[in-house]
Amino acid sequence: MKARTSGHTRDEALLINMADSIGSTLGVIAGRAHSVKKALSRGPIARKIKRDGRKHAKKRTSTGHKIKNQAPAASNTSKH
Repeated sequence: MKARTSGHTRDEALLINMADSIGSTLGVIAGRAHSVKKALSRGPIARKIKRDGRKHAKKRTSTGHKIKNQAPAASNTSKH
Protein backbone atom coordinates (compact mmCIF):
# COMPACT_ATOMS: atom_id res chain seq x y z
CA MET A 1 0.00 0.00 0.00
CA LYS A 2 1.09 3.45 -0.77
CA ALA A 3 1.09 6.16 1.91
CA ARG A 4 -0.96 9.25 1.23
CA THR A 5 1.37 12.19 1.11
CA SER A 6 -0.86 14.90 -0.31
CA GLY A 7 -3.07 15.03 2.80
CA HIS A 8 -0.10 15.20 5.12
CA THR A 9 1.52 18.13 3.38
CA ARG A 10 -1.68 20.18 3.50
CA ASP A 11 -2.24 19.30 7.17
CA GLU A 12 1.38 20.04 7.99
CA ALA A 13 1.19 23.40 6.24
CA LEU A 14 -1.98 24.24 8.16
CA LEU A 15 -0.40 23.22 11.47
CA ILE A 16 2.75 25.22 10.73
CA ASN A 17 0.65 28.25 9.80
CA MET A 18 -1.38 27.92 13.03
CA ALA A 19 1.76 27.50 15.11
CA ASP A 20 3.25 30.65 13.56
CA SER A 21 0.06 32.56 14.26
CA ILE A 22 -0.14 31.36 17.87
CA GLY A 23 3.54 32.11 18.45
CA SER A 24 3.17 35.59 17.01
CA THR A 25 0.11 36.30 19.17
CA LEU A 26 1.86 35.07 22.31
CA GLY A 27 4.86 37.25 21.49
CA VAL A 28 2.65 40.32 21.14
CA ILE A 29 0.90 39.56 24.45
CA ALA A 30 4.22 39.04 26.23
CA GLY A 31 5.57 42.32 24.82
CA ARG A 32 2.52 44.26 26.00
CA ALA A 33 2.64 42.64 29.43
CA HIS A 34 6.30 43.59 29.76
CA SER A 35 5.65 47.20 28.75
CA VAL A 36 2.77 47.47 31.26
CA LYS A 37 4.94 46.01 34.02
CA LYS A 38 7.72 48.43 33.16
CA ALA A 39 5.32 51.39 33.15
CA LEU A 40 3.85 50.46 36.54
CA SER A 41 7.10 49.65 38.32
CA ARG A 42 9.18 52.32 39.98
CA GLY A 43 12.73 53.01 39.00
CA PRO A 44 15.64 52.83 41.44
CA ILE A 45 15.61 56.59 42.04
CA ALA A 46 11.90 56.63 42.91
CA ARG A 47 12.40 53.70 45.30
CA LYS A 48 15.26 55.51 47.06
CA ILE A 49 13.21 58.69 47.41
CA LYS A 50 10.29 56.74 48.83
CA ARG A 51 12.57 54.89 51.27
CA ASP A 52 14.20 58.17 52.42
CA GLY A 53 10.75 59.69 52.82
CA ARG A 54 9.73 56.83 55.11
CA LYS A 55 12.88 57.35 57.21
CA HIS A 56 12.11 61.04 57.67
CA ALA A 57 8.45 60.36 58.47
CA LYS A 58 9.45 57.82 61.11
CA LYS A 59 11.99 60.21 62.60
CA ARG A 60 9.45 63.04 62.59
CA THR A 61 6.86 60.84 64.33
CA SER A 62 9.29 59.74 67.04
CA THR A 63 10.29 63.36 67.66
CA GLY A 64 6.60 64.27 67.90
CA HIS A 65 6.07 61.60 70.54
CA LYS A 66 9.01 62.89 72.56
CA ILE A 67 7.67 66.45 72.52
CA LYS A 68 4.12 65.28 73.29
CA ASN A 69 5.32 63.24 76.28
CA GLN A 70 7.41 66.14 77.61
CA ALA A 71 4.65 68.74 77.36
CA PRO A 72 2.43 67.47 80.24
CA ALA A 73 5.44 67.14 82.51
CA ALA A 74 6.45 70.75 81.81
CA SER A 75 2.90 72.03 82.36
CA ASN A 76 2.61 70.19 85.69
CA THR A 77 5.72 71.86 87.03
CA SER A 78 4.60 75.32 85.95
CA LYS A 79 1.19 75.02 87.68
CA HIS A 80 2.67 74.41 91.13
